Amino acid sequence: MYPFFRSLLFRLDPETAHRLTLQAIRFAGDFSPSRWFLTQLFRAPAKPVHAFGLTFKNPVGLAAGYDKDALAIRGLAALGFGHLELGTVTPQPQPGNPSPRVFRLPEDEAVINRMGFPSLGSEFVQKQLNPSLRDGIAERLIPRSRKTIPTRIKKGDVILGINLGKNKDTPNEEAALDYLELLQCLAPYADYLAINISSPNTVGLRQLQGRPALEALLTQLHAQRQLEEKKLEKRLPLLVKLAPDLGDNELNEAVDVILDTHMDGLIVTNTTLGREGLRSTRRDESGGLSGSPLRLRSEAVLCQVVKRVNGRIPVVSVGGIMNPEDAKRRLEAGAALIQIYTGLIYAGPGLVKEILVKS
Repeated sequence: MYPFFRSLLFRLDPETAHRLTLQAIRFAGDFSPSRWFLTQLFRAPAKPVHAFGLTFKNPVGLAAGYDKDALAIRGLAALGFGHLELGTVTPQPQPGNPSPRVFRLPEDEAVINRMGFPSLGSEFVQKQLNPSLRDGIAERLIPRSRKTIPTRIKKGDVILGINLGKNKDTPNEEAALDYLELLQCLAPYADYLAINISSPNTVGLRQLQGRPALEALLTQLHAQRQLEEKKLEKRLPLLVKLAPDLGDNELNEAVDVILDTHMDGLIVTNTTLGREGLRSTRRDESGGLSGSPLRLRSEAVLCQVVKRVNGRIPVVSVGGIMNPEDAKRRLEAGAALIQIYTGLIYAGPGLVKEILVKS
């Protein structure tokens, strides 16, 4: 039935359509009968994956950007995902860039966004994950004491990641302070944290991918992570998300820094500034491009990164995964996990189950 619903949603402004679907999923997840129905409808074969010291019930995850403020965890978990990556979360609330800032390109099966990290802030997300407000998944993640967090992931539980970003008005010279604050505040609530330094929609953010800035940032985060692990008595994997627009040498340097600073994994790739081959009249809108046109570049970056890391850390592939065949190619190319977002917009929530059945 999704093609019918998509035709209705595509008549709405993209942000309005997103808000409606997110609220619908939130509502369905908050009530046991509807949550049970979704779980049965989207039940898929278990395909466990071990990565970053965690056990994922399957390799398909939700990419950051869909549920920025942890509003619909239970509903999204019922759709069959092996993991959910919330965010991007910033330390302080910020509105993001002015609207309109999201554009569909149906002719290209793509989306351009220039959201700019709209976020209700770290404090709001922490309250969303409080067990008095969120049972189920949150109850296993938020202990009564910061020192009694469970380290074992229950079979069938969705893994929860949180994507971290700096505030727009924080200069790059002080960006580490934002990421350190987020790490300290959100560590108790996450199975892993993802460091987002690759969004094209925050001015100057991608400069943090250069060797000197990246090395300084990740060194500090690794040191703080070690302190948090002692406090929480649990392991806290740190992943780094990179852009698809880095040159080969820049990408290799970034991967080397990530390995040298003891990060646990890589996520490739974020959205692209490239516009090659687009047919839509919206192709000249500024912002990051996702969807089918990103497929080849994302696959190429994945192959280069997998070769560079040579099995030392797992790699998560995201960008341009629109169908089961795309997912299968990424996993065969060496991705430990995959993430989808724009594919859901065009194919619907059944894409998770379809990938797991066919790949």
